[in-house]
Amino acid sequence: MKAQQLTGSITYHGEGPCWDPVGERMLVVDMLAGAVVDLSSLESPARYDVGSSVAAVVRPRRGGGFVVATEHGFSLFDDGFRLQRELAQVLDDPAIRLNEGGCDPAGRLFCGGMAYAQTPGAASVYRLEPDGAASVALENVTISNGLQWSLDGALAYYIDTPTKRIDVFDYDLETGAFHNRRALADVSGFDGGPDGMTIDAEGGLWVAFYNGGAVRRFDAETGDVTEVVEIPGPRQVTAPAFGGASLDTLFITTSRENLADGDQPEAGAVFAVQPGVRGVALPAFAG
Repeated sequence: MKAQQLTGSITYHGEGPCWDPVGERMLVVDMLAGAVVDLSSLESPARYDVGSSVAAVVRPRRGGGFVVATEHGFSLFDDGFRLQRELAQVLDDPAIRLNEGGCDPAGRLFCGGMAYAQTPGAASVYRLEPDGAASVALENVTISNGLQWSLDGALAYYIDTPTKRIDVFDYDLETGAFHNRRALADVSGFDGGPDGMTIDAEGGLWVAFYNGGAVRRFDAETGDVTEVVEIPGPRQVTAPAFGGASLDTLFITTSRENLADGDQPEAGAVFAVQPGVRGVALPAFAG
C-alpha cells in the first residue's frame, strides 16, 4: 500500500497523531515546537502553543479536554488547549525530555523519555495516575517510543528504538505494572528504527519506521509482518494513528528534523491510507 499526502509540510518534527472523538478531528504534535496542530482544516491547520519547547503526548480526558505531556511533566488543558492546571513535573534534568506514550485501559497515562544526546539508558517511562500522582514505571530507557495495550488489556507492547525490537510485557491492569518483558519481533533487518505504534481492531500493531519511509503491521502473536504502507517522499516516518468517524483511516506523521533546505520537501506533512482494517477507540485519561 502507498499512503497519500494530506497536508503540506506543517510540522518540523511531527509526532503523536491522536483522534479526538468529541471534536471529530485529528490532532498531531509539532514536538520540538511545543505545538498541537488541529487538522480540522487540511488547508489551514490550527496551531495551539502548549507553553513548552516539547509537546510529547496529547490524549483526550474522559471528562473533556486533554492531558498533555510537555518537556518535563504533565498538564491539563481544555478543549481549546487553554491551560487549566499543571500536574506532576517528573523531570528536573534539562538534558532529558519526555517523548512518547499512551493511556492504559484503566485511564492511566504513561510517557517515556529520552536524553537530548540519546544517552543509552538515561531515561525512564513515567506513570501518571488519574489523581495526578506520578511514578516511574520502567527504567534504563534510551529513546522511548511506541506503547500500546492488547485489546483485553492483559499485555503491553513497547518500543525503545535503539533495541530494534517490539517488546511485549504481561500487564497488571490493577496496579499499572509491567512484568515479564520479552521480544515480540526483531526489526533490525528493516531500514530505519521502530518509532510510534498503534493497534487495530484485530489486534495488529502498526509501527512507523524512522529513516525507513514506511509503516509496517505486525501480528501481535507471531511478530510477523502482514502489511506494509510506503510513504512517498519522507524517510523520517514517526507515528501512525487511526482516525475518522469510522476509525478506518490510518494517519501518519513525518519529520523534517535535521534535513537540509530542499531535501525531502514533503517531510513534515501528514499522510493517510485506508488499510482495510479499522482501528479501536484508544483509552482516554481518567483524570
